[in-house]
Amino acid sequence: MRLGVIADDFTGATDIASFLVQNGLPTIQFNGVPESHDALSAQAIVISLKSRSCPAQQAIDQSLAALQWLQQQGCDRFYFKYCSTFDSTEQGNIGPVTDALLAALGETQTVISPSLPVNGRTVYQGYLFVADQLLSQSGMRHHPVTPMTDSNLVRLMTRQAKGQAAVINAAQLDQGADAVRAQLDTLKAQGINYVVLDALHEQHLLTQGEALKETRLVTGGSGLAIGIARAWATQQQNSDAEQAGRPQGDRAVVISGSCSQMTNRQVQAYRQQAPSHEVLVERCLDNAESYAQELCDWVAAHHQSELAPLLFATADAQQLQAIQQQYGAARSSEAVEQLFAAVTRELKSRGWQRFIVAGGETSGVVAQSLGVTAFHIGPMISPGVPWVRDIHQPLSLALKSGNFGDEQFFARAQQEFSA
Repeated sequence: MRLGVIADDFTGATDIASFLVQNGLPTIQFNGVPESHDALSAQAIVISLKSRSCPAQQAIDQSLAALQWLQQQGCDRFYFKYCSTFDSTEQGNIGPVTDALLAALGETQTVISPSLPVNGRTVYQGYLFVADQLLSQSGMRHHPVTPMTDSNLVRLMTRQAKGQAAVINAAQLDQGADAVRAQLDTLKAQGINYVVLDALHEQHLLTQGEALKETRLVTGGSGLAIGIARAWATQQQNSDAEQAGRPQGDRAVVISGSCSQMTNRQVQAYRQQAPSHEVLVERCLDNAESYAQELCDWVAAHHQSELAPLLFATADAQQLQAIQQQYGAARSSEAVEQLFAAVTRELKSRGWQRFIVAGGETSGVVAQSLGVTAFHIGPMISPGVPWVRDIHQPLSLALKSGNFGDEQFFARAQQEFSA
């Protein structure tokens, strides 16, 4: 069997790829649907899209194109990967994409499993929790693009998708993989299309993986990948894959575009240890190319500091609201992304090889600007955040979702994994 993963954003793809490698499956990740059909030796292939918050039909088209390419590579099991906080608006893309993938594969049922207990994402009785808070009471309720105001995954899927949803709860998972498979069959006979799976700890993920190892399509966060990989992996672990992705290069920069609560804390902590420079939206809108050159000159002037210099557009909820009111949410976000794209291209031309990036959208922009299309997965910095190394260029990246990692993430990425 070969697993094909369709991820709805860049850092989410890297997140699941790292768990697959860590749990024994040789994995290659691609940025976007490749144009070539070269033979690949990996047991898992991950394709990262930018389909989380785009129009639903665009997300469907991208996902179906990825599915077709993965099928051409010999994949016969598929995994639609979204964020462990189920990021999607009420009319969002998770439901429509799931429906499209099911139809394309001729299937009628799949599972919904966003849990990642190691990062505080759990599901109980079908409700999604972030640490000890319901999703709707967490910082995700203020997300500027995909605010989450409901924690009930059954309701969310029923509103977004065309079919019916139900829950297999923690008590049923405690009965083991055979019991879960039997309950899935029972629900399928009742016309249930989407089965939300509780998970309170890693054993629940392992049970899910064993129960689902023959399932044609699963959906979830990266936690389910732990169970799937453990169920598939042989005793011959892929130690070479992690080694191939170890960071290289002595010139590094930290770029932060996320405005999540954790990234705000990470930026605040890192600014006490390293040179930092705030990116101003008004300067991005005024003359982005000139501003990019100015920022790159600043980075170059500080590159010999003990820790890499930081460029950040990270703001707290109050600052972000004020920026969006003044410049518009879409306009300000696009301006910052274009600025980071220009900075990335220029730093690469000046010899920078290591990029530590916070934020899913920002990570996608950086990778695209660097021309990164495929890479090896390296050692894990924090759960779901590995170092990766470009297959074709001497470039190493650490790409994290906004809420991932601890407060010392930026420093640890450099101190514990020197080139």
